[in-house]
Amino acid sequence: MSTSRKLRLGPLPSNTSVKLTFTCPASLKTQLDQYAALHAQTYGEAVDAVTLIPHMLEAFMAGDRGFRRGASANPTISRAAATSTGAS
Repeated sequence: MSTSRKLRLGPLPSNTSVKLTFTCPASLKTQLDQYAALHAQTYGEAVDAVTLIPHMLEAFMAGDRGFRRGASANPTISRAAATSTGAS
């Protein structure tokens, strides 16, 4: 594991998942593959873009103040967010 740089997305936790399929531009897939390679180099564990995507989305939503404010103001969204992340 390289300690010379830190990525916003740290080492990946293991958890149960649900399959989700989506379409993205080829340029985004290329960037995801590049990020996966850098993540593997940084943390010493091979990982592919498909594995990283859910963690990236979770980190994005956790950092989105508007989403957090909206979720806290709407109990239905709060329960759904807590269920999807495994929180209680």
